[in-house]
Amino acid sequence: MQAAFYEATGAAREVLHVGQVEMPQPGPGEVRVRVVCSGVNPSDVKSRAGLRNKTLPFPRVVPHSDGAGVIDAVGEGVPAHRVGERVWLWNAGWKRAWGTAAQYVALPAAQAAVLPREVGFDAGACLGIPALTAYHAAAVDGGVVGKAVLVAGGAGAVGHYAIQCARLLGARQVIATVSSAAKGQLALQAGADLAINYRSDDVAARVREATGGAGVDRVIEVDIAANAGLDLQVLKQGGDLVVYGSAGEFKLPFFPLIMQHVRLRFFIVYELDAADRQRSLAHLGAWLRRGALQHNVARRIPLADIAQAHELVESGQALGNVVLDCSPG
Repeated sequence: MQAAFYEATGAAREVLHVGQVEMPQPGPGEVRVRVVCSGVNPSDVKSRAGLRNKTLPFPRVVPHSDGAGVIDAVGEGVPAHRVGERVWLWNAGWKRAWGTAAQYVALPAAQAAVLPREVGFDAGACLGIPALTAYHAAAVDGGVVGKAVLVAGGAGAVGHYAIQCARLLGARQVIATVSSAAKGQLALQAGADLAINYRSDDVAARVREATGGAGVDRVIEVDIAANAGLDLQVLKQGGDLVVYGSAGEFKLPFFPLIMQHVRLRFFIVYELDAADRQRSLAHLGAWLRRGALQHNVARRIPLADIAQAHELVESGQALGNVVLDCSPG
C-alpha cells in the first residue's frame, strides 16, 4: 500500500516521500480504514517543517490527523457490523506515528465517527481539526445563545465552521473579520451578518457601530498575538476571549483585562476532555445528518503530490480546506 511519510523535519519537497509501506493491522479496540481523503491542516505543515520541535517523536511519521474513508477491518472487541461504515477521523496523527496520509490507517474505534452518505469524503476530511475546534470555541463556557460573536479570520478553515456553529448554537449576531472581498463573501454565505475587511476598515469602529456601541460578547480568536489589542477594544464588559491559535508569543495588558472582567479561554482541540469531545461529536453528527453544515474544499490533490498540498497550505493562498485524494489511481 502507498503512504506519505517523513523521517526528518524540513521543507516539504526535501523531506516528504511517498512509497510502499506495510499494511497496518487493527489491534484490540481499533478499526482499519481505507482512506479516501486526508485533510491537510496548518498544524500538520508546522509539525513537518519542525516549527514546534525539530526532533521527531518517531523514526518515521505518516502525517495528518484528519481524514475520511470506509472501515474495512476491525480488531478484537469492535463490533463486526462496523465493517463497511463510512467514517471521518480525528486525532489520527496526534501522538501516533501513523496518520491519514496513506491508503489505510488503523486507529482506536472511537476516533472514527460515522459520516452520513450525503456528505462527501473530501468534506469529511475537513471536520477533525477545523470543525471540532469551531464547535468547541462557540460552545464552551455557556455557549453563545442570544449573544453577539466576532469570529476572527471568518473565511479560514476554522472560522468558516465557527460562523456556522455560532449560528446553529443560537448566536444573536455573528461578525467576521476577513482579508479580502472574496473572503468576505464566503463568510457572509456561511451565515455572518457582517464581514469586515481588517486590511482596509477600522474593525473596532465597525464592530461598535454594528453592536450599537455595546461590543461583542465573545471573540473566537485565530491569532491572539496579532489581535489582542483589537479584541479588548471590541469585547463588552464581562466578555469571553476564546483563543485557539497564535502566530507567536504575546503579552496581554493587565488593567484593561481586569477592568473589563474579561474571561480568557485557551484550548487545543487535540486535548479536549472526554465530555467536551462527546458533546462536539454529537452535535456535529446531528448537523451532518440534516445537512446543516456548509463545507469549503479548496483543492483535492493526489497523495503522490503531498508536497504541493503542504506548500499550498503554507502559502495561505487556498480559499478553503486542502485535502489529499488517497484512493488508488
